[in-house]
Amino acid sequence: MNEPDRQEMTEGKRVNPFFEPYNTPHDTVPFDRIRLEDFEEAFMEGIRRDNEQIEKTINNPEKPTFDNTIINTEEDEGYYDLLSRVSTVFFNLLSAETNDEMDALAQKMQPILTQHANDVRLNPRLFERIRQVHLHHRKLTPEEKMLLDNCYDGFVRSGALLDEAGKERLRQLTEEASMLSLQFSQNLLKEQKAFTLDITDEAQLDGLPETAREAAALTAKEQGKQGWVFTLDFPSFSPFMTYSTQRELRKQLFMARNTVCTHDNTENNIEICKRIVNLRREIAQLLGYKTYADYVLKRRMASNTRGVYRLLNNLVDAYKPTAVKERDELRKLAHKDVDKMKPWDTSFYSHKLQMKKYNIDQEMLRPYFELSKVIGGVFGLANKLYGITFKENKDIPVYHPDVKAYEVFDKDGSYLAVFYADFHPRKGKQSGAWMTEYQGQYIDKKGENVRPHVSVVMNLTKPTEEKPALLTLGEVETFLHEFGHSLHGMFANTRFESLSGTNVWWDFVELPSQFMENYSIEKDFLRTFAFHYQTGEPLPDELIDRIVKSRNFMAATACLRQVSFGLLDMAYYTQREEFTEDIIPFEKQAWKKAILGEQLPDTCMTVQFSHIMAGGYAAGYYSYKWAEVLDADAFSVFKKHGIFNQETAQRFRDEVLSKGGTEHPMTLYKRFRGGEPTIDALLKRNGIKPPHKTHKTHKTH
Repeated sequence: MNEPDRQEMTEGKRVNPFFEPYNTPHDTVPFDRIRLEDFEEAFMEGIRRDNEQIEKTINNPEKPTFDNTIINTEEDEGYYDLLSRVSTVFFNLLSAETNDEMDALAQKMQPILTQHANDVRLNPRLFERIRQVHLHHRKLTPEEKMLLDNCYDGFVRSGALLDEAGKERLRQLTEEASMLSLQFSQNLLKEQKAFTLDITDEAQLDGLPETAREAAALTAKEQGKQGWVFTLDFPSFSPFMTYSTQRELRKQLFMARNTVCTHDNTENNIEICKRIVNLRREIAQLLGYKTYADYVLKRRMASNTRGVYRLLNNLVDAYKPTAVKERDELRKLAHKDVDKMKPWDTSFYSHKLQMKKYNIDQEMLRPYFELSKVIGGVFGLANKLYGITFKENKDIPVYHPDVKAYEVFDKDGSYLAVFYADFHPRKGKQSGAWMTEYQGQYIDKKGENVRPHVSVVMNLTKPTEEKPALLTLGEVETFLHEFGHSLHGMFANTRFESLSGTNVWWDFVELPSQFMENYSIEKDFLRTFAFHYQTGEPLPDELIDRIVKSRNFMAATACLRQVSFGLLDMAYYTQREEFTEDIIPFEKQAWKKAILGEQLPDTCMTVQFSHIMAGGYAAGYYSYKWAEVLDADAFSVFKKHGIFNQETAQRFRDEVLSKGGTEHPMTLYKRFRGGEPTIDALLKRNGIKPPHKTHKTHKTH
């Protein structure tokens, strides 16, 4: 946050920027004016205003109606009110640009915010008004009916029907769970950022490409060290595991990454994970469900645990025979050098095998994927499909110099959205990649369509002193994935913010993102932006052909890896009794049917599995594979009519991307597709022969 400048000091008392109009382009967040102390003040004032509005609603002498009760909980001073505004900014920054002071404030505010959320959802007078509207409503539009149902269900699923003892117990459980999820994330970030592999002997860099050496040298310089420094950030970790000939160093780096948060220190997450699992189980059972998975899946396309396991087991049956062949081929190659292939050998020998079979690897492609060109290519794809354009606006404040802010314009030239892109790893940033919003889309009381401010946060390869940021093909896919989420947000066109954009069921939300990944190996797309950063030469057709031919390299193994995560997730959240087992052996048994390689006794995924412990995917990690069936099926429509076909794209925008959560997701999908999806397109895309006659995996309930 910024220090007060001299002008403010001479003008008298400073006003908290959250308390006044932002007066920025498109009312974007004034990051340059916000200080750390502004957050707590705004949180507390936001809670006060929230409580004041609730009192007005419940003391309204008029009969409860949709307008005076439901819309009041959604809008009034705007659903995007003070508490929502400050919470959005604070928690987005907590993931993307945190520090010790921010972490401490989060620890302080989390129980206060959870208590307030419980106060709202467990308020009997407020719920009674909502219940009356739910019982006696008339003549609502489908979107209004969806909002009403969501509002009523949200209160019920948050304990509104419990007796006083049950409500008090629920408060205790939810407050503890929210604190532990926060602690989980903070521990993980500290542990991941604390490790470095420091190298001073250049001989130990053997096998590493120039890009990896230059990046490691820059990291060392930034940390005030000599030589080369490798970290657990993926752009540093992945090249080392892929190219380094130093097997002992690969082992050291692999074990560091895969034992994060298992050590005997304050960042150990083992007991935290066990407690989170038990808290969620108890919450679900208090609300009348047998397991937490039953509670979650009540509002998912999969409907129940049978639907999830049907998908996961079908994928194991379909992909495991091919995955076994892939593993055997890899072991055969590795055995020329080592007696037994270990997990830290997998990436190294996978690269060798890929070179042997297809003569292709990520370093060959890097020179053609310079970041600014990739940005142009991704934006150009959106233009070809939907006619939208992007223009960087440096007057829009950003929270870090790495972040770029763009105005987005629709095909008719009208303003559509603000798009933030945050590309590179740094100290205060969580690993991985995600899309979020600083403002959602909605129609305000004046009838104005308030447009969204969306953001994608990634950890892509950084520029060095010698070279611009040169990406791998995998990083291009990551960009396309998150950009797909952002299109879901930018095209939002609903009345209510809580139904707009990505506010959909979690096993549907990955469809727009994974759909965009399909373009990463399409020749006609690559030809629009993949030019050598030095010579300007286009990516040769020969290389593109090799990319296409190699797209299914180790695809079955990759599928089983995702399935294993889904099985692990379900194993935790289908627990009916208190979970007391040791996390590490439990994990190894839970995903065993999808694991082909050696399981090491000390490694643990659970303690760093943010998706299911802190990220909203608990009992929902299967969503990635569920949505993959949808995305392959949807892209097959584009392949049939042309990958840039604007008529098909407009239908996808109109029926899926713009509708948010206003209708059941399968209704939206079938309206676009003309029928239910099958697993056929996915199996075909991955080159997998169906084990038996394919049936519809995604059933409508």
